[in-house]
Amino acid sequence: MSESPQSVHTVDLGSIEPARSRHMWTRSSVAVTDSHAIVGQWDGTITAVDRETLDTAWEATHTDSPATLTTHGSSVIAAGRGDAGTIAAYAVETGDSTWSYATAEDIGAPTSDRVFEQPYVVDCVTTDDQLFAAARRYERDGDHRRWHSTVYAFHSTGDVAWRYSTDGSPIALDSTDDGSRLAVGYNRCMGDHDQGLVVLDTATGEAAWTWDPGTAGDRRVGDVSFDGDQLAVTSHGDKRGYLLGSDGSEQWGVDLAVPTEIDGETLYAYPNHAHAHDGRVAFLTGNTYPAEGRETEGRHPNEHRIVGVDSGGTEQWAGDLGGFVHGVAAADSRLVVPTAQNFRERDAATHACRAFDLSAGETAHYDLQGIATAAAVADNEIAVVEEPIVYHDEGEKRGSYRLHLVSS
Repeated sequence: MSESPQSVHTVDLGSIEPARSRHMWTRSSVAVTDSHAIVGQWDGTITAVDRETLDTAWEATHTDSPATLTTHGSSVIAAGRGDAGTIAAYAVETGDSTWSYATAEDIGAPTSDRVFEQPYVVDCVTTDDQLFAAARRYERDGDHRRWHSTVYAFHSTGDVAWRYSTDGSPIALDSTDDGSRLAVGYNRCMGDHDQGLVVLDTATGEAAWTWDPGTAGDRRVGDVSFDGDQLAVTSHGDKRGYLLGSDGSEQWGVDLAVPTEIDGETLYAYPNHAHAHDGRVAFLTGNTYPAEGRETEGRHPNEHRIVGVDSGGTEQWAGDLGGFVHGVAAADSRLVVPTAQNFRERDAATHACRAFDLSAGETAHYDLQGIATAAAVADNEIAVVEEPIVYHDEGEKRGSYRLHLVSS
């Protein structure tokens, strides 16, 4: 992918309620195979688009909203949010369902009709012979709040190899290249489970080691990314990024968006994403928040920022993302970042999908009318989903629901 895309193909995805100034749920997902770009939509539709002809190859209906898509051998795995918290496999070439599993059987059914309290499969990762998934459910009864969660290892047949259950809230997974270890990041720990990171032995599902930022409160970890047997971690507790050794020992830590006093107000931003490869790490931060309350006119200087560091934790490059990032797509040293709205600034000029190299920084920038909410990368092509948006203080609809295939 070069600084300017050589070709862009666009496929209409129908209609969806426009996003507003503040972030909506993760409503779309996308995965790419050799032949197809596959999109998961909020209404449960999964659509496979032929990458050459742009024709619809097949459609399938998922039980819940497929907010996560990943490929595993000859299958695409769909998972997301809904009454059942369903994980299901569909044949890449035909869309036929081959197996499904309802995580609500383990974490429980929703206790209200609020979207936030539905069972939610937050992440899935694959190795050659296994699929790992993390599901969680939140419930609130008056002042009493709690999470129920389970991490799974599935065989390719859909049979469960093991489960790891806690009352923490998992947010991210990553496995080593050899599949022997699985890192589980927990962003909220408000019950008996009190570790922001658990690294599991994938043969047994038992904890090999744990780590925690050691900060007060229930905020812990935002993302995890293995590089060999070392692990990059973003901390929601102290707003720093870390590299951990194979036993959990801290190799180094860097300030990302730590609490900073600006005009008499203490502001911070959450480090939400990390990607590590070949001795380098990129960290991404999110929205500004005040230490007191939720509203502020101030801005943390490192909000919506991406920074690349070397093997010693020294900053090599940085960039302004302009807005919130739901999730990133990565392939080796490449990182693709779909950027959604900045609800405090509300500047549509920031709507874009950007590509970065862990050594060199930004390599490409593709502007969008709407917001970019999901991306996938394969070979020299990226797939990005655009959703429409109407800012509350403008009333103008920007963009539409569509898939973009961008190649160089």
